[in-house]
Amino acid sequence: MEILFAFKIKENEELALIDEFPSVSFYFNGSIDDKEIETADVIVTFGSNIDVAVLNRAKALKWLMVASAGVEKMPLLEIAKRNILITNVRGIHKTPMAESVLAHILALKRSIPEIYANQVTKKWRTKFHSTELNGSTALILGPGAIGAEIGRLLQAFGVKTIGCNRTGRSVESMDEIITYNELLNKLPVADFVISVLPSTPETRGLLTAKHLESMKDTAVFMNFGRGDIIDEKVLVTALRNNVIGHAVLDVFAAEPLPENHELWALPNCTVSPHISSKSGKYIERSLIVFKKNLQIWLKNDKDFINVINPESGY
Repeated sequence: MEILFAFKIKENEELALIDEFPSVSFYFNGSIDDKEIETADVIVTFGSNIDVAVLNRAKALKWLMVASAGVEKMPLLEIAKRNILITNVRGIHKTPMAESVLAHILALKRSIPEIYANQVTKKWRTKFHSTELNGSTALILGPGAIGAEIGRLLQAFGVKTIGCNRTGRSVESMDEIITYNELLNKLPVADFVISVLPSTPETRGLLTAKHLESMKDTAVFMNFGRGDIIDEKVLVTALRNNVIGHAVLDVFAAEPLPENHELWALPNCTVSPHISSKSGKYIERSLIVFKKNLQIWLKNDKDFINVINPESGY
């Protein structure tokens, strides 16, 4: 069995894999362009470098291990035609992303940006519009592993959590669950609307101007999922007209966000450069998921974890 890593990992991580799986031939070149792609049974990748040309070269490919949660940039229909297994690392982002969401919420509630700005200008100001998080309501779009962890942390601060998913299936750390069809009716009660949804045919353009208009004018919209859940022009208009109170955005339609984009300059918008999942443990956690599935593969078992349906995109 041959496994090609399309990104670099640490030498100690390479040695650990070789030691644990002596029957496997690993190629740690960190490039999708190497000749080993032609005979590799497995490619470990972040996903964005997989296209049809790569698939045509990877004639022996049976499994794509994607060290990312999102797979929307991959040629999923072509992968399905070739009957290639796709797995991802769903769940490993929950700790850093939930902490990032909580950090932004607390910063806004407790006037942290203004306090930092005053230190730079050496201003001793004691009047701020700080409020308490306790007693507020958060509506979480996509209460999966990440959303549930966000809910768990928010509940510890006395926040009511409402989860919104496709099926209405109950989720831990959610006080209430609604479906996409019920979203418009529930948005008016939310102080925070937090999206951690992936990009799928169902979620693209899910939020419209009508949804923003139904929110409180003090509500904070937070997007930590994918940028195509809403038209950015619609969001800019809503922020400019104070339809909602603030937006915290970690994902965008085009990344990097162009320097001339209006979102940079809006005073009621926080731009985060898609870093909410950053953590020194990212690769470590990805390899844990990979090794579990590799053990299953070598046993000729089929009960893989984090399997992606290429037709639905999740």
